[in-house]
Amino acid sequence: MFLGIDLGTSAVKAVLTDETGALVAESSAPLTVSRPQALWSEQDPEDWWEAAGAAVLALDSDKRRAVQAIGLAGQMHGATLLDSADRPLRAAILWNDGRADRQCAELEAAEPRSREITANMAFAGFTAPKLLWVRDNEPDKFEATETVLLPKDYLRLRMTGDKATDVSDASGTLWLDVAGRRWSEAMLAATGLEQRHMPRLFEGVEISGDLRADVANEWGMDRVPVAAGAGDNAAAAIGAGVVADGDAFISLGTSGVSFVSTDRLRADPDSGLHAFCHALPGRWHQMSVMLSAASALDWASNILCLDVTELGDCARRADPAATPIFLPYLTGERTPHADPHAKAVFFGMTADTDAPEIARAVLDGVAMGLRDGFDVILRSGSHVDSFTVVGGGSRSAYWGELIAGALARPLVYREGGAVGPALGAARLALVASGAGTVQGSCAPPPAIDSVEPSPANVDYFAERLPRFRSLYRALKTNFQD
Repeated sequence: MFLGIDLGTSAVKAVLTDETGALVAESSAPLTVSRPQALWSEQDPEDWWEAAGAAVLALDSDKRRAVQAIGLAGQMHGATLLDSADRPLRAAILWNDGRADRQCAELEAAEPRSREITANMAFAGFTAPKLLWVRDNEPDKFEATETVLLPKDYLRLRMTGDKATDVSDASGTLWLDVAGRRWSEAMLAATGLEQRHMPRLFEGVEISGDLRADVANEWGMDRVPVAAGAGDNAAAAIGAGVVADGDAFISLGTSGVSFVSTDRLRADPDSGLHAFCHALPGRWHQMSVMLSAASALDWASNILCLDVTELGDCARRADPAATPIFLPYLTGERTPHADPHAKAVFFGMTADTDAPEIARAVLDGVAMGLRDGFDVILRSGSHVDSFTVVGGGSRSAYWGELIAGALARPLVYREGGAVGPALGAARLALVASGAGTVQGSCAPPPAIDSVEPSPANVDYFAERLPRFRSLYRALKTNFQD
């Protein structure tokens, strides 16, 4: 058995796979997000550790005893600041936190080669600007910082005692030379840090350490090796078999992601496109990210007093011609706008607008947001024939029909799609342990369904997209005010 642990934003998921990389069992434990001020998004690292233990212990004890290796995946970009005793100095600042917008410009001014080195534009959600915010607003905590870890790597520290990370997750810090797959002294210096503040770097399929004896005893398993693993999206790609050049997936989790695997670094930072290291040596990927995807559906479900399944059923009853346009920027937006101040908006409501139209507008809005990001990928020169679907939102068949129409591409649903990052983490552990190979263990899982874009939906979104985009442009200055 191989254990994959995925530290998400809303839950920690744990899965077990067999030696073929097939899913055997899964469990999860919930997490909550704290928003003490506007634009802020934080979590207590101790909550991560408690949820990880709960998720692992929810798995069958006999299967846990058979675990041969563990892999880690997790939400990217989070800033976990540790003191000299490896204790968190403050709550971790998460990927969808927008407070460090001003520091992005300061960072790029401090190191004019920033985009060349990191292959990315500075976004408020990335890790380095968060450290500049801490320096400016909590100088005592900045001075006391001995180590900065990404979220999943805090779990690794508690599990193994090792300070380590992988190159895919490190790509989202703005401290990595993404082409060279190593820490950049120049980018660290621009943030007032040195390499001593950073964890050791590994490829995703390398062993980073062994499970501590006390943790192994608590979890009911041997002191097995722990693979470096990957950031959540690179891990999801491994789980979905998205490893060859041009392979792609759509992730419908808290955020929405369009991910394309590449055989070389293909960067276009000025467009807001992410270009990161993949979880496998010698491979990279492109990624567009919208900050509210399935979370927008959760939000709409709450205000309409429906569960997510009922939301889709409600949306089916909408009159498309009477459906408002929804800008899905509940927590700002990343690709293509790089705007933490962007707000969600309903446009075009009348006295006749009812719950079905509101529900449909939200599903439409996220689908069009995904198309915004996908168009950036297409303009970079990549070619995508179809998308595998991963993430909890992959369970909504009707939403899939709309997304296929907005992207004008077929969607493929595969086994284990709802636990993609955790499945990918387990597969990386399998390869790292020597029990499997990339070719054999990282192949696409069996397809269980597919959705072709209907001509009617393609035409519908082609007509609505220009207005959707013009609304953001018209409202942008109002968002900042």
